[in-house]
Amino acid sequence: MMGISQERTPEEEHWVFHVDGSSTMQGSGAGVVITSPQGEDMEFAIGFNFKALNNEAEYEALVLSMRITQDAGALHLIAYSDSQLIVKQVKGEYMKPRRKV
Repeated sequence: MMGISQERTPEEEHWVFHVDGSSTMQGSGAGVVITSPQGEDMEFAIGFNFKALNNEAEYEALVLSMRITQDAGALHLIAYSDSQLIVKQVKGEYMKPRRKV
């Protein structure tokens, strides 16, 4: 299982991915661009078969990117997203408040 690490690794070992989720009245989906350590770009456009809020679509894009890179043998990832919520949650800077019962 891959995790988040603050440890520095050589740049040439990093896989980089950019994710963007979208939700509209017509449906939801995501776009993903993954760059291998050798500089090879892979682009994916995904349409979801379920209704998703924008942040949910962003998470789906992030999870998909992590699965693809893990299957390719990646150990070190650099992820980019335009969702402040997703970035802060992944970095551990923001936690969803728990509901009071």
